[in-house]
Amino acid sequence: MLKTLWRDAAPSSLLAAVLALLVGYSGPFLIIVHAAQSAGLSAAQLGSWVWAVSLGSGIAGIWLSWRWKAPVIAAWSTPGAALLLASLPGVPYPQAVGAFLAAAAMVTAVGASGMFDRLMRVFPPALAAAMLAGILFHFVSEVVGEAARDLWLVLPMCALFFIGRRGFPRFSLLAAIALGVALTLWAGQVGRPAGALALGGGPLFTMPQWSWSAMVNLALPLALLALTSQFLPGMAVLRASGYDLPARSPVTALGLMSMLTAPFGSHGVTLAAIIAAICTGAEAHADRRRRYVAGIFCGLLYIALGLVGGALAALVLLLPKALVVTAAGLALFGTLASSLGAALADGEHREAALLTFVVAASGVTIAGLGAPLWALLAGGALCRLLRPGKPAQKAAKTAPAG
Repeated sequence: MLKTLWRDAAPSSLLAAVLALLVGYSGPFLIIVHAAQSAGLSAAQLGSWVWAVSLGSGIAGIWLSWRWKAPVIAAWSTPGAALLLASLPGVPYPQAVGAFLAAAAMVTAVGASGMFDRLMRVFPPALAAAMLAGILFHFVSEVVGEAARDLWLVLPMCALFFIGRRGFPRFSLLAAIALGVALTLWAGQVGRPAGALALGGGPLFTMPQWSWSAMVNLALPLALLALTSQFLPGMAVLRASGYDLPARSPVTALGLMSMLTAPFGSHGVTLAAIIAAICTGAEAHADRRRRYVAGIFCGLLYIALGLVGGALAALVLLLPKALVVTAAGLALFGTLASSLGAALADGEHREAALLTFVVAASGVTIAGLGAPLWALLAGGALCRLLRPGKPAQKAAKTAPAG
């Protein structure tokens, strides 16, 4: 194995892996920190969360890349972390861990049964995109509220981010975060919240607990988001680059890895899509058959960062809330835009998708069930309601005059 890796490796493969990790860690990592702060998790629980998702992504990515000789990049579920921003507060942590385990079991079952492709044909992707957009809307708009309180910090970060989207899109978020940190240091706004010193980077096992509320509010939406917002585009990126591996293998393997890491706080390990494109292109290696090395390098870097993830999270906890909220909102901005576009692009399901978005964005909780589940139920019901009338409408349009 080592001889083969040495033969196929190239500096461009390592550079692509480093770039993928910079893009992957800069925004999604802060989303996890923001979700942990919103839910009131302890420093040790946050450290274990970072450790679990990082090592799980690294180990699974290395195995899949070597198994299929393709740059398979694993990553934690960014849409799932965004869902936890809204749904995790108020849920006891052991019950949340139980929901993580149940969601991983659902994904594993879908992958092992070969139902992935069939499920994607039955479930309208527009509804999943609309639900995700509704969840993200609140947290992206939260940046505006922070700007009203800390304009000196938020406005320069946003300005540099949007300027960078045109000039240096891959590094625009990283540049905005670096500017925010520099402004915070200059203003002397770095603090030390309670518990930061106790944060460790190692695992913290939590016995999962069962709860119907956590199952319907966390587990089911997490599984749907993983399948529709991560695995589906992740497989599309691989196949568009000429890697025709069966979807059953990565879905099942990453579902099993998510089950193993769930008791340590991992909310799910999935296929990467955006950062995967960095490693599947010609920038990683001129020879498509040797680009799998970039996936292995990426997995090794994930493991290294996971081992020091606790210390990295401790440093982030020293930063002001406005910086973390702004960085997380900017990191979600592109995902919100693409989710809205995907939700409203499908004319057949546009009205149902819009209803799904409105209900998810409302944040309503009825009978103990959260907005994401009500959004899917409302959108699905409207899909069924509008479907029977369409054949009659088409027949009326094609009927001869008179």
